Amino acid sequence: MMKERGLPRSLRLMFSGGVAVGLGLLAHSVQAQETKTDDAPQQLQRVEITGSSIKRIAAEGTSPITTIKADDFVKLGATTAAEVLASVSGNQSQFTTASNVGAGKTVGAAADLRSLGPNKTLVLLNGRRLANSAFDGSAVDLNVIPIAALDRVEVLRDGASAIYGTDAIGGVINFITKRSYTGLNLSAEGIAPEQAGGAEKRFNLSGGKGDLDKDGYNFFGVIDYHNQNGVKASDRSVSRLGGQNPGVGLNASSGNSYPANYYDINNGNQGNPYASAGCPGQFTFVKGSICRYNSQANIGIVPKTEEIALLGKGTFKLDADNTASIEYLHSQSKVKTYVAGDVFAGDGSGTSSDYVINSNSPYYPGNGITPGTASGGPLSLNWRSQDAGQRVTESKNSTDRLLLSLEGTKFGWDYKTGVSYSVSKAEDNLEGGYLNNDMVKAGLLNGIINPFGPQSAAGAAYLQSAQLYGTYEDARTQTTSIDFTASRELFNLPAGPVGFAVGGEFRKEKANFNVDHALADLDASTGSQDAQSSSGSRNVKALFTELSIPVVKSLDLSLAARYDNYSDVGGTLNPKVGIRFQPAKEIMFRSTYSTGFRAPSLYELNDPTSKTYTNSAYNDPVLCPGGNVAAGGIAARDCGQQFFKLQGGNPNLQPEKSNSFTLGMVIEPIPTVTASVDYFNIKIKNQISTISEGDIFNDPTKYAADYVRNADGSLNYILNTNVNLGNVHTQGFDLGFNWRLPKTAWGNFGLSLDGTYVTQYDYQSEAGGAYLNNLAVYGGGVGTAGGVVFRWRHTAGINWNKGPWAVSLQQIYTTGYRDQNGVNVVDAYANHQVSSYTRYNMSGTYTGFKNITLTAGIKNLFNTNPPASNVTDNFQYGYDARYGDVIGRAFFVRANYQFF
Repeated sequence: MMKERGLPRSLRLMFSGGVAVGLGLLAHSVQAQETKTDDAPQQLQRVEITGSSIKRIAAEGTSPITTIKADDFVKLGATTAAEVLASVSGNQSQFTTASNVGAGKTVGAAADLRSLGPNKTLVLLNGRRLANSAFDGSAVDLNVIPIAALDRVEVLRDGASAIYGTDAIGGVINFITKRSYTGLNLSAEGIAPEQAGGAEKRFNLSGGKGDLDKDGYNFFGVIDYHNQNGVKASDRSVSRLGGQNPGVGLNASSGNSYPANYYDINNGNQGNPYASAGCPGQFTFVKGSICRYNSQANIGIVPKTEEIALLGKGTFKLDADNTASIEYLHSQSKVKTYVAGDVFAGDGSGTSSDYVINSNSPYYPGNGITPGTASGGPLSLNWRSQDAGQRVTESKNSTDRLLLSLEGTKFGWDYKTGVSYSVSKAEDNLEGGYLNNDMVKAGLLNGIINPFGPQSAAGAAYLQSAQLYGTYEDARTQTTSIDFTASRELFNLPAGPVGFAVGGEFRKEKANFNVDHALADLDASTGSQDAQSSSGSRNVKALFTELSIPVVKSLDLSLAARYDNYSDVGGTLNPKVGIRFQPAKEIMFRSTYSTGFRAPSLYELNDPTSKTYTNSAYNDPVLCPGGNVAAGGIAARDCGQQFFKLQGGNPNLQPEKSNSFTLGMVIEPIPTVTASVDYFNIKIKNQISTISEGDIFNDPTKYAADYVRNADGSLNYILNTNVNLGNVHTQGFDLGFNWRLPKTAWGNFGLSLDGTYVTQYDYQSEAGGAYLNNLAVYGGGVGTAGGVVFRWRHTAGINWNKGPWAVSLQQIYTTGYRDQNGVNVVDAYANHQVSSYTRYNMSGTYTGFKNITLTAGIKNLFNTNPPASNVTDNFQYGYDARYGDVIGRAFFVRANYQFF
């Protein structure tokens, strides 16, 4: 257990001052300042800025913030929150919706600022937490964010927020909805890719009634619906070759084949009755004496998705200075994935755990139907049930949040308080292609199932009766919280008023993870056979304070500190210091330093351990070293296979700690040009993740303890549960540029750039181990399987408008990197480089019709394929689905009608 740290005297004084005005007060000073214009004095209202509890004039502060307005992402056809964040250069997400293919218990889609992991990016809705995804309980599923209700997205890039929570090590993303709305608005959008698959539809209806100032109330609601069709591997040139892709040197396949490979238990012979004549089937090919199956050519590379969100808010004016509101969000997401037919991997033992065919089967080689001969003894099989169809899984995720809040001014303090209850639910459902393993074993033994060819009518009916349907695992997380914040100006210094804020939060978290063994135990490929239901809970108490001090006219100092106490890991105090120096109106310097603390999530602690297949195929280092079968080895079982790995939670995890530093400058040489550069430096200790499975197989001596073998020496599984790894150190620069060109007779033009240049990303795969580089190199320091940190990413834009017309052109660019180049790659491509990747999106908008806005555009204007890659950590082969958009050129139209 972690001990509470002692509080320095200065911070004890700050906290005692906060307690004097009420424990847990949160703040927002709403006083206005006056400024002069050419016409008359005008009040500029202070506004709430992400990253601070003190309202201030909306200008560049000590912390770097990126703001994306709803109009901008709507014009360019972004239909999900994940797609909106894809334009943020500092967000290098490792888990997109496409990553659900072949995976279970997933977050759906996640943000990942600084490539430090989704569990270190804090996602907020209107400044407050949502319940994390129930399956991946350390990240919010972006698919449940109601983007039709959004006014803007603010990204706080300096991390380790003392205001919202010091688990925001990578940064904070705040999705901000419209505060109120009157009228009725209907929008409809369609996206049609040029190639097959991937079509999208989106509808949303929003309406509101009541003027808060005049009527004393406002009711506002949004209903948003979106769906996207799936894309097959065969629909795209970059993926249709699956694992047999000579263009990137990829030679990957499965030994669980159709027709089945066999191991003769009597004499140890291995083979396939059709290998000598050429293995039949669309996805099967000969390798030596056996057949291999190109499973990744027979999958869906983009899932079929459906999202619906409802947001309702009522705000009531209590008096001139105070309002009350009630807000409810319901959002749900469905992701349906398709992968190759079910797998039945014989272990060569001939025991009850094996898949065996005996000589009395009509399909035994040499009995008249299947060619070839065998010894007459039992044959252990490695078979794939192609006749039962693809395995289909539907994952459902939902979020509900009820929020009651008050805000206003009392006793000279501006306050904001709220009580919220959030629930996140998730379930994985079998929708077809999964077979009862015991029935398959029995069907092979009694001769009903033909493992070497097409099924008879009786065999087909038997496989149909063995199909499994229903929910085999589900999870629920819930969070109940109360927060209260307050702020005011304490006194005036010669340079201006001192702003003070104090706040607190109490949060209760619960998590339950359930496995239906009546279903999960019947098919090994569900990955939940050995999992046990589990649960966990914790209480979190937090107190924080903030000071804004104008030292002199050109220098502002910001001080903040947060104390968190977790009922299961103890207490921690984390400060933040910010400096803003503006020696002239054209230039401003800023810097922050903060520490961070992230307790392991309830999911990371309590996720039921279960066996599932590795992401990539590997060679057993003992029975098939270097791809060559050794004594006691079976080619179809031990070579180029996806083995089992044991994944899940670890109750012995220790918290992560971090230090973050930023230093930047903003220049405005003329009023229409703004440029910024910000340096960031983040160090993390005790990173919580899993050891990359590639590292385990690449160094079997170092990780010998992670190999668990059966009695006959074959590999049962590798250990791959959550652990505290070593440290991570990353640094680099964020660059921003905006230029509003002078007005011309041809219209108004604007240029923008948001870019991130990473100079270092080093990690340790174990505590005290050597630092490894993951920058521009595919490695094990990113995500649970592996990934890359791009050296440079940017989004650039050109905007034009004249009268009712507007046009936007956007470029998204990433640099190349050294590929995974794993064991499934031929020697000639052992140093393959993934090329850079550039996409253009373009749209035009017309507002010349009364109450109607029309938008049309093209996404991926030049139909650029994602760069070729030999990565095998994902189910999609030929490219990396986490970083590349395989949809290709797509045309979209959007119509918005405002009734009144």
